[in-house]
Amino acid sequence: MPPIEIYTSQWCGYCRAAKALLQRKNAPFTEIDVGADDARREEMLSRSNGRYTVPQIFIGETHVGGFDDLNALDKAGKLDQLLAT
Repeated sequence: MPPIEIYTSQWCGYCRAAKALLQRKNAPFTEIDVGADDARREEMLSRSNGRYTVPQIFIGETHVGGFDDLNALDKAGKLDQLLAT
């Protein structure tokens, strides 16, 4: 399974939903809280081509996007394939 990184903030409901979906898939991830860390937020902005909302999810080298994007991949049956690469 490729490494998964998820940029989050503490009070974000979409972040909690994304983490719950990944946990249901038994997909371990590294959570990066950008709520009070400007350097990590800048890192997220750079990696996500300027997207500033959280969560921002990366699976391996693939920028998935936010929770809606992750959920759409799952509903389309493509998330499992991405997790298996």
